[in-house]
Amino acid sequence: MQLFSVDQQRSQALEAHAAAFSTLKVAGNDNASILISFASRSFNAGQLTSKLHVIELGAVPGKPSFTKKQADLFFPPDFADDFPVSMQISQKYGLIYVITKQGLLFVYDLETASAVYRNRISPDPIFLTTDASSVGGFYAVNRRGQVLLATVNEATIVPFVSGQLNNLELAVNLAKRGNLPGAENLVVQRFQELFSQAKYKEAAELAAESPQGILRTPDTVAKFQSVPVQAGQTPPLLQYFGTLLTRGKLNAFESLELSRLVVNQNKKNLLENWLAEDKLECTEELGDLVKTVDNDLALKIYIKARATPKVVAAFAERREFDKILIYSKQVGYNPDYLFLLQTILRTDPQAAVNFALMMSQMEGGCPVDYNTITDLFLQRNLIREATAFLLDVLKPNLPEHGFLQTKVLEINLVTFPNVADAILANGMFSHYDRPRIGQLCEKAGLYIRALQHYTELPDIKRVIVNTHAIEPQALVEFFGTLSREWALECMKDLLLVNLRGNLQIIVQTAKEYCEQLGVDGCIKLFEQFKSYEGLYFFLGSYLSSSEDPEIHFKYIEAAAKTGQIKEVERVTRESNFYDPEKTKNFLMEAKLPDARPLINVCDRFGFVPDLTHYLYVNNMLRYIEGYVQKVNPGNAPAVVGQLLDDECAEDFIKGLILSVRSLLPVEPLVEECEKRNRLRLLTQFLEHLVSEGSQDVHVHNALGKIIIDSGDNPEHFLTTNPYYDSRVVGKYCEKRDPTLAVVAYRRGQCDDELINVTNKNSLFKLQARYVVERMDGDLWEKVLSTDNEYRRQLIDQVVSTGLPESKSPDQVSATVKAFMTADLPHELIELLEKIVLQNSAFSGNFNLQNLLILTAIKADPSRVMDYINRLDNFDGPAIGEVAVDAQLYEEAFAIFKKFNLNVQAVNVLLDNIHSIDRAVEFAFRVEEEAVWSQVAKAQLREGLVSEAIESFIRADDVTQFLEVIKAAEDANVYHDLVKYLLMVRQKSKEPKVDSELIYAYAKIDRLGEIEEFILMPNVANLQNVGDRLYDEALYEAAKIIFRFISNWAKLAVTHVKLNEFQSAVDAARKANSSKTWKEVCFACVDAEEFRLAQICGLNIIIQVDDLEEVSEYYQNRGCFSELISLMESGLGLERAHMGIFTELGVLYARYRPEKLMEHIKLFSTRLNIPKLIRACDEQQHWKELTYLYIQYDEFDNAATTIMNHSPEAWDHMQFKDVVVKVANVELYYKAVHFYLQEHPDLINDLLNVIALRVDHTRVVDIMRKAGQLRLVKPYMVAVQSNNVSAVNEALNEIYAEEEDYDRLRESIELHDNFDQIGLAQKIEKHELLEMRRVAAYIYKKAGRWKQSIALSKKDNLYKDCMETCSQSGERELSEELLVYFIEQGKKECFAACLFVCYDLIRADVALELAWMNNMIDFRIPISLAVHP
Repeated sequence: MQLFSVDQQRSQALEAHAAAFSTLKVAGNDNASILISFASRSFNAGQLTSKLHVIELGAVPGKPSFTKKQADLFFPPDFADDFPVSMQISQKYGLIYVITKQGLLFVYDLETASAVYRNRISPDPIFLTTDASSVGGFYAVNRRGQVLLATVNEATIVPFVSGQLNNLELAVNLAKRGNLPGAENLVVQRFQELFSQAKYKEAAELAAESPQGILRTPDTVAKFQSVPVQAGQTPPLLQYFGTLLTRGKLNAFESLELSRLVVNQNKKNLLENWLAEDKLECTEELGDLVKTVDNDLALKIYIKARATPKVVAAFAERREFDKILIYSKQVGYNPDYLFLLQTILRTDPQAAVNFALMMSQMEGGCPVDYNTITDLFLQRNLIREATAFLLDVLKPNLPEHGFLQTKVLEINLVTFPNVADAILANGMFSHYDRPRIGQLCEKAGLYIRALQHYTELPDIKRVIVNTHAIEPQALVEFFGTLSREWALECMKDLLLVNLRGNLQIIVQTAKEYCEQLGVDGCIKLFEQFKSYEGLYFFLGSYLSSSEDPEIHFKYIEAAAKTGQIKEVERVTRESNFYDPEKTKNFLMEAKLPDARPLINVCDRFGFVPDLTHYLYVNNMLRYIEGYVQKVNPGNAPAVVGQLLDDECAEDFIKGLILSVRSLLPVEPLVEECEKRNRLRLLTQFLEHLVSEGSQDVHVHNALGKIIIDSGDNPEHFLTTNPYYDSRVVGKYCEKRDPTLAVVAYRRGQCDDELINVTNKNSLFKLQARYVVERMDGDLWEKVLSTDNEYRRQLIDQVVSTGLPESKSPDQVSATVKAFMTADLPHELIELLEKIVLQNSAFSGNFNLQNLLILTAIKADPSRVMDYINRLDNFDGPAIGEVAVDAQLYEEAFAIFKKFNLNVQAVNVLLDNIHSIDRAVEFAFRVEEEAVWSQVAKAQLREGLVSEAIESFIRADDVTQFLEVIKAAEDANVYHDLVKYLLMVRQKSKEPKVDSELIYAYAKIDRLGEIEEFILMPNVANLQNVGDRLYDEALYEAAKIIFRFISNWAKLAVTHVKLNEFQSAVDAARKANSSKTWKEVCFACVDAEEFRLAQICGLNIIIQVDDLEEVSEYYQNRGCFSELISLMESGLGLERAHMGIFTELGVLYARYRPEKLMEHIKLFSTRLNIPKLIRACDEQQHWKELTYLYIQYDEFDNAATTIMNHSPEAWDHMQFKDVVVKVANVELYYKAVHFYLQEHPDLINDLLNVIALRVDHTRVVDIMRKAGQLRLVKPYMVAVQSNNVSAVNEALNEIYAEEEDYDRLRESIELHDNFDQIGLAQKIEKHELLEMRRVAAYIYKKAGRWKQSIALSKKDNLYKDCMETCSQSGERELSEELLVYFIEQGKKECFAACLFVCYDLIRADVALELAWMNNMIDFRIPISLAVHP
């Protein structure tokens, strides 16, 4: 991993698998330190170690810095090959999460690097993680595609750290850092200690940082207040508040107490600063306190505290009514808006408008009706303010606002017409009374507004003629709203009223709406009034968008008739849509004084001859000159041609031509003159152009034709003039003089034309000279092609004339190349022999000699050897290679020998002739090392290894030592190899050579030489040599090497191979490597050397990752007792770890169960409980399994195990302790069933323990189904206070069956959650009176008064009857009971009923009944009691 510093611009390598950055604030340093945490995994002394490092980056000198921390990462044996793949740091909790590939999670504290937790979070490999900052955890993605979220359980982490890890300091730090629960008792205890020791500053800091603010209470403030202030010292209370302010924000009580101190000291600025920094919690009480010194500051506090009435009152005092609305909307407060509006209106009308507008924008609609608000303004004659309000609120333009829209327009049309006009111009209203507003607009002189509101044609005609008072543009726009017929009618009226005055408006209207009105209709309208001026202006605007030829022609016609000659000229020049023939004829007939329009038409549309004829006939020669000179000189040839046809004077034509000179296109002019046999007319013109330096090809072509026809030394012109076109002039000469044509074609390199004319006229000598001089490959290919019937004649002329005359090497080379390309080898050989062998100027030419030999190699190999012997100036190496390629091996050998190229020569013998004997003979003759080297390589390829080695030694060649070593090893000729390697060592120091030499000594069993060699200076790779000897079972030689290089690990396994076990143990002790110890240990086990095996095993089992492998090896070979002995010995080791204790427990579970429980109890804190749980489960040791579950806090599994295997695992006291801690609620009910079946006598004890955790209804249901309700009666009595329906009904049922009416009545009185009517119906016919009385009581309690009274009457319980009537509050029942007592003759009961129910019985009824039944005396007591 690479660490790069941006500030320092440099990098550093980290031996790490995963890393992450974080920040931490160190005590005494104001700035946070930047930390990097990374996990490394490395080999140290042969052991694999994993560590977590936390270091600071960029520490500032002179300031407190973070101390480097590191911790071990302990991987379980099952995860020996696992390694970290990712790391995340939680800033929220200050924890480091290290995630491994196989799903292990390590949690460490960032500040101390203390281990907190380890567990496997995924059975599948994890390959990606990312921070989950909001929850203080991380997200992970595993191979299955699952996205996992891991975070801290805030409720349990602090108790876990303080309890399980027994790290109180870390627990408190976690609680303070993450504001976590669980450390309250520790924090409070620590606070009390500091306070008792008078360490008030430390106590204040602890209270400020207390988790969840458990110490930030009024009691804490009171404690600091109670401390007496020492003279000259800061009061402890102020120290406390100062500490809180530096840490964060005060709560409500703290803010109030601190503010009271500040207000008493009149330090208002401190309050302002704290509020600005959000250090105080605002409350209404705090605002009331501050209001005594600063109203503005108090308002801010009220707002933050959401004390709405106080805020509104404050804004009202400040006359900031607009803020009242804003604030009320924000907090949902509803003040008296109408009163506020009237109040504002009296003092500030504009402010009232703003306030009303703000009300109109409130959510849920305006709290005051718009009409009411408008009337308030109008009552005070505030027209402008009312208008401003209505304009704003009526912006939505709703149908229900039609009356208000009409109203605002009426009042402004009467008072301020310009305002009304502006409102109508905006078009914001559409639901007002339009006819009414139209009439008012006409009266106010707003004619355009009146037109917009009228819908009848007579009204429109009446108003529209007032053009003097209507803006023209507005009137034009109004026409756009009318139909086509109405618009045309109105336009006619305007023209009839004032044609000249209204023409501009009509033209503008026609322009704007020509598509709606129709172009034809508008044209007819103007033509009807014979207004060509209007037609001209109308069509002028429409012309650019129209492609109608008739429109364009009418415009040209109108412009001509109105004298707009410039416009006629422009349109004829720019328009592409008029009819050119028709326009040309019109202009010729019109005979305008200016001919430019006609010139434009004729020039653009090809009527140049007609134009020239018209101008010539009408004696307008100056326009002809102007056209040719200024308009279009390119058409001058056509003008000249027409003038010649019109028999114009030659002087005028010559003058016209000379006037344009270089601007005149020569080629068409020449054509025009040639057609009329007047070419000589141009002689002066052409000579004039040449004299001016013209290089125009057409000029010179024409001049050349004139010279050729005149015969005035044409050959001179053809050879010296560089500007004419050779093809044109040559073609012109072919029929007149072929030799002149050749001259012209030769000058222009017109190959095809020259070849054709020379072939046609048999001019082969000229053709041969041209082809040789031309040196063009394509031309040679063409003339030497087999398709050329004149090829032979040409070749003869080239050989006899063309090439002998040439003195240029390039021409010779090009010719030879052409012959080669044409595949004419025999002709080429003849040519070259003539040049090279006959003492010509090119006899010693290097290239030609090469070419001659090469051509012979290709065409006639029999001549090659002769050429080699006769020629000396050729490229020997290259020709030799070509000869080899042509399989002329003897010739190639002769060439290489002639040029002393011995290596190439011997290569020919070896590679091509395949004669090693000749090669050896040749090597002895030349005695060159390079030659011997090539011979040696060939012998090596042929498998002649010994001979090859001898040749390499003669060649003194060490470059092929790798191939020689491989070949010698394959051929097993190590004696020869030793000689070769000794020679190589003298010239080269190669590790491979020295290594192979040692190996060769070993193969021929020369161990003494090996010992001598390794003692001498060498560069052999002894480690690799030793490994190779070991792999090939040359153990004695390997032992020598390993002992020399102190590779004790390999030496140990070598001793094992030699059955030297004691020596192997000694070497392993020196190696001190886990792998070596294992190899030696396993070998000793296999050899039954258990004493030595135990020595090795004790060094292995201290490594967690190797423990399980050793155990499995012993067990697979049945060495159980020896393994247990080894583990028991390992318990006393200094580095004994959890794995040893756990593995011994597993072994006890498998092979010595009688020792298991004692082992578990002695070492429960040092066991890997989950692993031992699996072993106990497999071996069915239920009692031990239960104990382990309890120790591991797996109470659910412990309870399940006890219930499933109760004969061995059950103990009542233990089960009670376990069952209250289970998390699965279903286990409670399973426990109830379990006790019901196996221990019914103890079920109430169990239920009392779990009473707070079970559903009592479900428990009762279980017992009811089992028919054992009476069995749990004590439990139900204990939980009846919860007033559960099922419990109440079950107990009532039992009481009823037991006829325990006292308990039943008490149950009914205290607990009313049961089926009252059902119970009453069940016991109302009971044989016991008290039970029936209880039934009556139930009816009374349920409000069934009649049933209760009837049941009491039946049992003569008259007192109960009277009490029931009194409680019912029903007059009818009371009076019926009186009648009943009278009927039964119960006079005393009659008097008692009057007393009990006196507030229900009407006095007249009581008096009447008493008087009619002679019971007046029994009524008197109640009368006296009620009316004393």
